[in-house]
Amino acid sequence: MAIALDTSVVLRLLIGEPRLQTDAARRRIERALIVGEKVVVTDLVVAEAFHALRHHYGVPETVVRGRLREFLGSDVIHVDPAGAGEALRPGARGEAGFVDRLVVARHRALGATTATFDRRQARLEGGVLLRA
Repeated sequence: MAIALDTSVVLRLLIGEPRLQTDAARRRIERALIVGEKVVVTDLVVAEAFHALRHHYGVPETVVRGRLREFLGSDVIHVDPAGAGEALRPGARGEAGFVDRLVVARHRALGATTATFDRRQARLEGGVLLRA
């Protein structure tokens, strides 16, 4: 059995507020570990948390990336698809953005290539540039 965390739960765990909800989230994860449940965070939740932390909480992007990498890299959390956490690595200038990398990682996990008109995304492993 597994439990998948919603963005609201991930945000509480990362920011610690409101305290009662943070404590409830921690207790639920502790219970999952005790009974052997897998704790899952999907790529969609990672993307939502990334944007919420940036735009609603005003957290600098480098801090957001680091906190999410740390959270997803713990022995407690299982990311789906497995390669989604890699999208959080700092990107070089002119490289595909965070969400574009998540999209390609999801498609690769499905055994598919990503057809795109975005040149930066097409340069990712599994990306294919379409031409008009």
